[in-house]
Amino acid sequence: MSGHSKWSTIKRKKGAIDAKRGKIFTKLIKEITIAARMGGGDPEANPRLRTAVAAAKAENMPKDNMERAIKKGTGELEGVSYEESSYEGYGPGGAAVFVESLSDNKNRAVADIRHIFNKRGGNLGENGCVAWMFDKKGYINIEKSVTDEETLMEVALEAGAEDVREDGETFEVITAPEDFEAVREAIEAASVPYLEAEVTMLPQTITTLTGKEAEQMIRLMEALDDCEDVQKVYTNADIPDEMVG
Repeated sequence: MSGHSKWSTIKRKKGAIDAKRGKIFTKLIKEITIAARMGGGDPEANPRLRTAVAAAKAENMPKDNMERAIKKGTGELEGVSYEESSYEGYGPGGAAVFVESLSDNKNRAVADIRHIFNKRGGNLGENGCVAWMFDKKGYINIEKSVTDEETLMEVALEAGAEDVREDGETFEVITAPEDFEAVREAIEAASVPYLEAEVTMLPQTITTLTGKEAEQMIRLMEALDDCEDVQKVYTNADIPDEMVG
Protein backbone atom coordinates (compact mmCIF):
# COMPACT_ATOMS: atom_id res chain seq x y z
CA MET A 1 0.00 0.00 0.00
CA SER A 2 1.35 3.43 -0.88
CA GLY A 3 2.68 5.75 1.80
CA HIS A 4 -0.09 8.21 1.12
CA SER A 5 -3.01 5.83 1.38
CA LYS A 6 -1.49 3.99 4.37
CA TRP A 7 -1.23 7.18 6.38
CA SER A 8 -4.74 8.16 5.25
CA THR A 9 -6.05 4.83 6.57
CA ILE A 10 -4.33 5.36 9.91
CA LYS A 11 -5.80 8.86 10.13
CA ARG A 12 -9.31 7.62 9.33
CA LYS A 13 -9.04 5.05 12.14
CA LYS A 14 -7.88 7.68 14.62
CA GLY A 15 -10.30 10.27 13.22
CA ALA A 16 -12.76 9.87 16.09
CA ILE A 17 -10.05 10.95 18.53
CA ASP A 18 -9.06 13.92 16.36
CA ALA A 19 -12.68 15.02 16.07
CA LYS A 20 -13.06 15.12 19.85
CA ARG A 21 -10.04 17.36 20.09
CA GLY A 22 -11.46 19.72 17.52
CA LYS A 23 -8.24 19.46 15.52
CA ILE A 24 -9.96 18.77 12.21
CA PHE A 25 -12.15 21.89 12.38
CA THR A 26 -9.22 24.05 13.43
CA LYS A 27 -7.14 22.96 10.43
CA LEU A 28 -10.04 23.34 8.02
CA ILE A 29 -10.82 26.85 9.30
CA LYS A 30 -7.18 27.89 8.83
CA GLU A 31 -7.17 26.52 5.28
CA ILE A 32 -10.45 28.29 4.41
CA THR A 33 -9.12 31.55 5.87
CA ILE A 34 -5.85 31.56 3.93
CA ALA A 35 -7.54 30.36 0.73
CA ALA A 36 -9.98 33.29 0.95
CA ARG A 37 -7.15 35.71 1.74
CA MET A 38 -5.11 34.61 -1.27
CA GLY A 39 -7.85 34.09 -3.85
CA GLY A 40 -10.96 35.95 -2.68
CA GLY A 41 -14.09 34.87 -0.86
CA ASP A 42 -16.07 33.39 -3.78
CA PRO A 43 -15.60 29.60 -3.92
CA GLU A 44 -16.77 29.51 -7.54
CA ALA A 45 -13.89 31.76 -8.58
CA ASN A 46 -11.33 30.36 -6.12
CA PRO A 47 -10.49 26.65 -6.63
CA ARG A 48 -8.47 26.38 -3.42
CA LEU A 49 -11.34 27.83 -1.39
CA ARG A 50 -13.83 25.57 -3.17
CA THR A 51 -11.75 22.52 -2.21
CA ALA A 52 -11.42 23.71 1.39
CA VAL A 53 -15.16 24.32 1.71
CA ALA A 54 -15.91 20.89 0.22
CA ALA A 55 -13.57 19.29 2.80
CA ALA A 56 -15.29 21.25 5.59
CA LYS A 57 -18.72 20.13 4.40
CA ALA A 58 -17.50 16.52 4.35
CA GLU A 59 -16.66 16.90 8.05
CA ASN A 60 -20.11 18.43 8.73
CA MET A 61 -18.72 21.81 9.70
CA PRO A 62 -21.54 24.32 10.39
CA LYS A 63 -22.07 26.83 7.60
CA ASP A 64 -21.58 29.75 10.02
CA ASN A 65 -18.06 28.54 10.83
CA MET A 66 -17.17 28.43 7.15
CA GLU A 67 -18.62 31.87 6.46
CA ARG A 68 -16.74 33.41 9.40
CA ALA A 69 -13.48 31.86 8.23
CA ILE A 70 -14.01 33.26 4.72
CA LYS A 71 -14.75 36.74 6.10
CA LYS A 72 -11.62 36.62 8.26
CA GLY A 73 -9.64 35.73 5.16
CA THR A 74 -11.09 38.56 3.08
CA GLY A 75 -10.72 41.08 5.91
CA GLU A 76 -14.44 41.59 6.53
CA LEU A 77 -13.90 40.23 10.04
CA GLU A 78 -10.81 40.68 12.17
CA GLY A 79 -8.77 37.51 12.33
CA VAL A 80 -5.36 35.98 12.85
CA SER A 81 -2.82 36.32 10.04
CA TYR A 82 -1.47 32.91 9.08
CA GLU A 83 1.75 32.31 7.16
CA GLU A 84 2.33 29.27 4.96
CA SER A 85 5.60 27.37 5.14
CA SER A 86 6.89 23.86 4.55
CA TYR A 87 9.43 21.69 6.36
CA GLU A 88 11.23 18.58 5.21
CA GLY A 89 13.05 15.82 6.99
CA TYR A 90 13.58 12.15 7.59
CA GLY A 91 11.76 9.77 9.86
CA PRO A 92 12.85 6.43 11.31
CA GLY A 93 14.50 4.19 8.72
CA GLY A 94 15.24 7.18 6.49
CA ALA A 95 11.63 7.62 5.31
CA ALA A 96 10.94 11.02 3.73
CA VAL A 97 8.58 13.39 5.57
CA PHE A 98 7.13 16.58 4.08
CA VAL A 99 5.22 18.96 6.37
CA GLU A 100 2.92 21.83 5.35
CA SER A 101 2.40 24.46 8.04
CA LEU A 102 -0.04 27.33 8.56
CA SER A 103 0.98 29.38 11.58
CA ASP A 104 0.61 32.79 13.16
CA ASN A 105 4.09 32.32 14.68
CA LYS A 106 6.69 30.83 12.35
CA ASN A 107 9.41 30.68 15.02
CA ARG A 108 7.16 28.65 17.31
CA ALA A 109 6.16 26.39 14.41
CA VAL A 110 9.71 25.47 13.38
CA ALA A 111 10.77 24.93 17.02
CA ASP A 112 7.80 22.64 17.71
CA ILE A 113 8.23 20.69 14.48
CA ARG A 114 11.98 20.23 15.05
CA HIS A 115 11.28 19.03 18.61
CA ILE A 116 8.76 16.46 17.34
CA PHE A 117 11.22 15.11 14.76
CA ASN A 118 14.02 14.84 17.32
CA LYS A 119 11.84 13.20 19.99
CA ARG A 120 10.33 10.62 17.62
CA GLY A 121 13.47 9.27 15.95
CA GLY A 122 13.62 11.60 12.96
CA ASN A 123 15.49 14.73 11.98
CA LEU A 124 14.47 17.97 10.30
CA GLY A 125 16.46 18.65 7.14
CA GLU A 126 17.08 21.55 4.76
CA ASN A 127 14.35 22.78 2.43
CA GLY A 128 14.52 20.71 -0.72
CA CYS A 129 16.00 17.59 0.89
CA VAL A 130 12.91 15.43 0.23
CA ALA A 131 10.48 17.60 -1.78
CA TRP A 132 11.87 16.16 -5.02
CA MET A 133 10.63 12.71 -3.93
CA PHE A 134 6.97 13.85 -4.12
CA ASP A 135 4.63 14.98 -6.90
CA LYS A 136 1.79 17.41 -6.25
CA LYS A 137 -1.36 15.66 -7.46
CA GLY A 138 -5.10 15.57 -7.04
CA TYR A 139 -6.06 12.38 -5.20
CA ILE A 140 -9.48 10.76 -4.78
CA ASN A 141 -9.83 7.51 -2.82
CA ILE A 142 -12.92 5.34 -3.42
CA GLU A 143 -13.98 2.03 -1.89
CA LYS A 144 -14.24 -0.79 -4.41
CA SER A 145 -17.61 -1.78 -2.96
CA VAL A 146 -19.34 1.39 -4.26
CA THR A 147 -18.42 1.21 -7.95
CA ASP A 148 -16.68 -0.93 -10.56
CA GLU A 149 -13.38 -0.05 -12.20
CA GLU A 150 -14.80 0.33 -15.71
CA THR A 151 -17.45 2.85 -14.62
CA LEU A 152 -15.01 4.81 -12.50
CA MET A 153 -12.39 4.93 -15.26
CA GLU A 154 -14.93 6.17 -17.77
CA VAL A 155 -16.14 8.97 -15.48
CA ALA A 156 -12.70 9.98 -14.19
CA LEU A 157 -10.71 9.85 -17.42
CA GLU A 158 -13.47 11.65 -19.32
CA ALA A 159 -13.21 14.48 -16.77
CA GLY A 160 -9.43 14.73 -17.13
CA ALA A 161 -7.93 12.27 -14.62
CA GLU A 162 -4.41 11.02 -15.30
CA ASP A 163 -4.85 7.55 -13.84
CA VAL A 164 -7.19 5.19 -12.00
CA ARG A 165 -5.45 2.43 -10.07
CA GLU A 166 -6.23 -0.27 -7.53
CA ASP A 167 -4.85 -0.19 -4.01
CA GLY A 168 -6.08 -2.98 -1.79
CA GLU A 169 -9.78 -2.41 -1.05
CA THR A 170 -9.91 0.96 -2.81
CA PHE A 171 -9.46 2.69 -6.14
CA GLU A 172 -7.16 5.72 -6.36
CA VAL A 173 -7.93 8.43 -8.91
CA ILE A 174 -4.91 10.63 -9.72
CA THR A 175 -5.18 14.01 -11.42
CA ALA A 176 -3.07 17.05 -12.20
CA PRO A 177 -3.74 19.68 -9.48
CA GLU A 178 -5.54 21.95 -11.95
CA ASP A 179 -7.89 19.13 -13.04
CA PHE A 180 -8.75 17.95 -9.52
CA GLU A 181 -11.95 19.98 -9.09
CA ALA A 182 -13.40 18.92 -12.45
CA VAL A 183 -12.71 15.24 -11.76
CA ARG A 184 -14.07 15.40 -8.20
CA GLU A 185 -17.26 17.09 -9.43
CA ALA A 186 -17.69 14.48 -12.19
CA ILE A 187 -17.36 11.65 -9.65
CA GLU A 188 -19.90 13.36 -7.38
CA ALA A 189 -22.25 13.88 -10.33
CA ALA A 190 -22.03 10.14 -11.05
CA SER A 191 -23.18 9.53 -7.43
CA VAL A 192 -19.96 7.72 -6.53
CA PRO A 193 -19.09 8.42 -2.85
CA TYR A 194 -15.41 8.82 -1.97
CA LEU A 195 -13.42 8.34 1.23
CA GLU A 196 -11.24 11.39 0.63
CA ALA A 197 -10.51 13.93 -2.06
CA GLU A 198 -7.66 16.42 -1.87
CA VAL A 199 -4.71 17.98 -3.63
CA THR A 200 -1.79 16.21 -1.99
CA MET A 201 1.85 15.17 -2.31
CA LEU A 202 2.24 11.63 -3.63
CA PRO A 203 5.58 9.84 -3.12
CA GLN A 204 7.46 8.74 -6.25
CA THR A 205 9.18 5.91 -4.39
CA ILE A 206 8.36 3.98 -1.22
CA THR A 207 10.50 3.24 1.85
CA THR A 208 9.34 0.04 3.55
CA LEU A 209 9.44 0.06 7.35
CA THR A 210 8.90 -2.84 9.73
CA GLY A 211 9.00 -3.51 13.47
CA LYS A 212 10.21 -0.75 15.74
CA GLU A 213 10.88 1.68 12.87
CA ALA A 214 7.29 1.33 11.65
CA GLU A 215 5.97 1.93 15.18
CA GLN A 216 8.20 5.00 15.58
CA MET A 217 7.07 6.31 12.20
CA ILE A 218 3.39 6.08 13.15
CA ARG A 219 4.14 7.97 16.39
CA LEU A 220 6.10 10.65 14.51
CA MET A 221 3.30 11.16 11.98
CA GLU A 222 0.63 11.29 14.70
CA ALA A 223 2.64 13.83 16.72
CA LEU A 224 3.14 16.05 13.67
CA ASP A 225 -0.53 15.71 12.73
CA ASP A 226 -1.53 16.79 16.25
CA CYS A 227 0.73 19.88 16.19
CA GLU A 228 -1.43 23.02 16.00
CA ASP A 229 0.86 24.65 13.41
CA VAL A 230 0.86 21.64 11.06
CA GLN A 231 -1.76 21.46 8.32
CA LYS A 232 -0.71 18.32 6.44
CA VAL A 233 1.98 15.67 6.70
CA TYR A 234 3.17 13.45 3.84
CA THR A 235 5.52 10.48 3.87
CA ASN A 236 6.88 7.85 1.52
CA ALA A 237 6.90 5.26 4.33
CA ASP A 238 5.15 1.96 3.68
CA ILE A 239 3.93 0.39 6.93
CA PRO A 240 2.73 -3.23 7.31
CA ASP A 241 -1.06 -3.59 7.21
CA GLU A 242 -1.17 -5.32 10.60
CA MET A 243 0.26 -2.17 12.24
CA VAL A 244 -2.50 0.09 10.91
CA GLY A 245 -5.32 -1.35 13.02
